[in-house]
Amino acid sequence: MKVDLFDFELPPERIALRPAVPRDAARLLVLDGAETRDRIVRDLPGQLRAGDCLVFNDTRVIPARLEGHRGDASIGATLHKREGPRRWRAFLRNARRVREGDTIDFGQGVSATASARQEDGSLALDFAGDEPVELLLERAGRMPLPPYIAARRATDAQDADDYQTMFAAEPGAVAAPTAALHFTPALIAALDAAGVTHETLTLHVGAGTFLPVKADDTVDHRMHAEWGRIDAATADRLNAVRAGGGRVIAVGTTSLRLIESATGSDRVIRSFAGDTAIFITPGYTFAGIDGLLTNFHLPRSTLFMLVSALMGRERMQAAYAHAIASGYRFYSYGDASLLLP
Repeated sequence: MKVDLFDFELPPERIALRPAVPRDAARLLVLDGAETRDRIVRDLPGQLRAGDCLVFNDTRVIPARLEGHRGDASIGATLHKREGPRRWRAFLRNARRVREGDTIDFGQGVSATASARQEDGSLALDFAGDEPVELLLERAGRMPLPPYIAARRATDAQDADDYQTMFAAEPGAVAAPTAALHFTPALIAALDAAGVTHETLTLHVGAGTFLPVKADDTVDHRMHAEWGRIDAATADRLNAVRAGGGRVIAVGTTSLRLIESATGSDRVIRSFAGDTAIFITPGYTFAGIDGLLTNFHLPRSTLFMLVSALMGRERMQAAYAHAIASGYRFYSYGDASLLLP
């Protein structure tokens, strides 16, 4: 499909620079079949049914943005995928000033050697020393806010809390599974009381999620791989939800993509551990999920293509036009939508 079919105009003032306070006070646009409802996130228990199950991503965002120098050149690095105990794949700012074999000094005693440049422009960074890379990042790294926020304000201490979900447990993501940012212990308790259960899986979100689609046609776009895991016990419980008449509702496109990667054509969810580069566009047949709670996405993005595959492109274009006209806040710190086809 032509990528420009997924374009729309978004006024810059609709991009949220901070999350709602409290988190579950964010607005919620519900698309339930043909019906559209304007709600807030804490209304979620009344929008679901007893027996439904929400599936969260328990990845934890690491301070994966680094600022350093190679000689007199200022170099920025955003890590996006671990390739070994001391090696991370990274996108560099001012990458033309870095050659394979060059060492970048990130300060605080943290340095890395660049190697293995790929067609997408990323390089591998091999971190020096014996300390775990996680400790090096805690010392020299910053929270990797999305570029559409970072370009408009500096990262600060508040983001260290704001950009982690209440489920964050498994370190490795360089972007938050942002749909889950709306959840609080009080909201989970209300969902439990309404008979809505929840499960967790792990998918380490990479910086590739923010890369623009440069191809003119979706068939020519290649997704970046991300590592994920669903254990057998979780898969069994999700299958039991559906067998009992409940719905499996992914919280975030990351949870959705991993569930779909783990589901066969027989609609059975199985254990999974490895990379997924699944690219979902209109025409895709969903096998593992029955609904999605997600934020509002960028025009021409793979994520807007995904929600268009779930609900229909024209339906989503109309929904986003309604959201823009009604003052909904977009992107990572913005409001949410509940999509029930």
